[in-house]
Amino acid sequence: MFTGLVDSIGAIRSVQRHAKGASFRVAAGYEALVLGESIAVMGTCLTVTKIESDGFWADASKETLELTNLGDLAGGAQVHLERALQVGDRLGGHLVSGHVDGVGRIAARENVGDAAKTTFEVPERLAPFLAPKGSVTVDGVSLTVNGVRGTRFDVMLVPFTRKETLFDGRAVGAKVNIEVDVLAKYVARLMGRPGVDGKGDALSLELLQRQGYL
Repeated sequence: MFTGLVDSIGAIRSVQRHAKGASFRVAAGYEALVLGESIAVMGTCLTVTKIESDGFWADASKETLELTNLGDLAGGAQVHLERALQVGDRLGGHLVSGHVDGVGRIAARENVGDAAKTTFEVPERLAPFLAPKGSVTVDGVSLTVNGVRGTRFDVMLVPFTRKETLFDGRAVGAKVNIEVDVLAKYVARLMGRPGVDGKGDALSLELLQRQGYL
């Protein structure tokens, strides 16, 4: 479990691709890493498989490469990193699982004073899980949704976020990992609405009758 507060900017030293996926060598300034611990890389929960003096190795399955933007990473790429939340830590962002729900893209950017109004576009199946003033995770960063229009939502990147993340260096059109708020997923499940995979029964009078509410 994570909070969506990036604690380090790492760099991909090398990528070893194989039939089952890929192994990433990541440079990071962490101390006292533990073999087997979880680290979110661009919002994707990966397991540390080897520890080196300047970072770690982590594996990603073929499915992970296909369902996230990790498949586009190459040596030299910078990445958002976050070690797993410890019991007793301050929850400065929101509860983030590190399980990416889909890949979106940066649709637009506009400077507003020192901040940057940034628009993201997500797959249609994820749009119902976004709400104004709600939380969303983009490339591992916990952000507050300002507005929602169809499959697009806006956030305001304040100067601190712009300085501590990679967003300013990302071009319009760049792919981003999206994880919607886990609370929204459970509400949708309880309401009988389709999940983030687009499957499930939508709320209807027929469903309520079938479940004994009518």
